[in-house]
Amino acid sequence: MRFLAVTRRHPSAILLIVQLAGLLLYPLLESTRAGPVALSAFGITVLVFTTGMVRRTPGLTWLSVCLALPAIVMLLLQTRQDMQWLLPWSAALEAVFYFYAAASLVTYMMGDMHATTDELFAAGATFTLLAWGFAYSFVVLQALQPGSFLAAINPEQPRSWSELMFLSFALLSSTGIGDVIPVRPLARAVSSLEMFVGVMYLAAVVSRLIGLTLLRRRGLNP
Repeated sequence: MRFLAVTRRHPSAILLIVQLAGLLLYPLLESTRAGPVALSAFGITVLVFTTGMVRRTPGLTWLSVCLALPAIVMLLLQTRQDMQWLLPWSAALEAVFYFYAAASLVTYMMGDMHATTDELFAAGATFTLLAWGFAYSFVVLQALQPGSFLAAINPEQPRSWSELMFLSFALLSSTGIGDVIPVRPLARAVSSLEMFVGVMYLAAVVSRLIGLTLLRRRGLNP
């Protein structure tokens, strides 16, 4: 009961925890025999949590469900029927879904002049949603244009999900690029777009929440 109460009060915190847990689970599971099944199950879990989050924002619940359900079905088909040709389609749907969820959370955070605790958690959750959205975009690019991303280790092999996720976080946070490098023009264009989104998110959204938090502590918040 206490867990449910915390979930209702701070749903963004739950989403953030699930997303961060995924960062640790994916590298541990993607190389195992049961990895694809576990990864698909975790992906579905994240989608369900994210759908629940969109319900609490100005976002349209029906639209988020319409994006999530086909992606879930495709994940199941890839796992149970070995229909790997569905990968770029499911990844594209998931990318759109995460971007829409991130946009809904940004609207939620920018909707008033008060910085609540849940909105501070939402700032972190939105960052992870953006990182996941761009990582799935990289999956689509790699499927449509093999060789879009190269690395020092096994450069001829497609980059793993963990490598693309690391690249996404590095670009979004503007902390570097690591050993995974976009080499095709479209891959570089999307990577440049992610760097721009990361800088603007920190400048426009996070800085605003920090400012409102400081005003609230000083008793100056309207």
